[in-house]
Amino acid sequence: MSNSADLSVTDSIILGLVEGLTEYLPVSSTGHLLVVQKMLGLGGDEATDLALETYAICIQAGAILAVLFLYWGRIRQMLDGLVGRSEEGRHILIAVITAFVPTAIIGLVIQDPVRQYLFGVWPIALSWVVGGLVILYLSRTGFMTKPGKALDQITAQDALIIGGLQAIAMWPGTSRSFTVIIAGLLIGLSLKAAVEFSFLLGLITLSAATAFEGLQNGPALIDQFGVVNPLIGLAVAFVSAMVAVKWMVNWLEEKGFEIFGYYRIAIGAAAFAALGVGAL
Repeated sequence: MSNSADLSVTDSIILGLVEGLTEYLPVSSTGHLLVVQKMLGLGGDEATDLALETYAICIQAGAILAVLFLYWGRIRQMLDGLVGRSEEGRHILIAVITAFVPTAIIGLVIQDPVRQYLFGVWPIALSWVVGGLVILYLSRTGFMTKPGKALDQITAQDALIIGGLQAIAMWPGTSRSFTVIIAGLLIGLSLKAAVEFSFLLGLITLSAATAFEGLQNGPALIDQFGVVNPLIGLAVAFVSAMVAVKWMVNWLEEKGFEIFGYYRIAIGAAAFAALGVGAL
């Protein structure tokens, strides 16, 4: 019998908003969700904690739909490539699939120890701060804005490197989009191309993670929280992700990456302070 009272409508809206706003920004949606769950006082027993972990992954479906909507032109080009109607689309599709493979393999191998040792506030806070310092350093050295190649110039070797580095983001607080963007810049993509590739790779990575978690623990999620409230969160994640993606693209074109570095350091410091006074 479901017990949707463990996840209220308000909780669902807050978690959906957090997921949508942070999934594609280089600030870590998983880290934010885990901390916000603690702030809301959710969890505490094994069944509820499992349902919350599952919900935090399955709610990504809202963010997936947002990118499908916003980048449908590119996705359609990739689908055309699948049936031989677009050489550029086929090239990018192969690159995205190639990048996904090492992430999937590494993820399956290390998912259990990651959940056991890194799903806590202090590892998340540490990752936020370190990532923020990395962003500020790279921004001030000009690394983030150097000229680079377009997305259709990415090679299979480039994609493998990006996919391998994306696995680092299994550490909550690191951010999948952050690692993919930095990896893209490392192998010579322009910032615009690296950001777009992070969105496209996110589609297959998040879809696979959502499907895997849903099939494995979906019944436990529904039994604990019901259906309606989680769907409300998913809808909120869809809308807020569209807003966040549009804002991020426009912001990077005009202002640059440093704001994310400052944000990560500030929220990491706040998390450490909350730990210090016993608030988390």
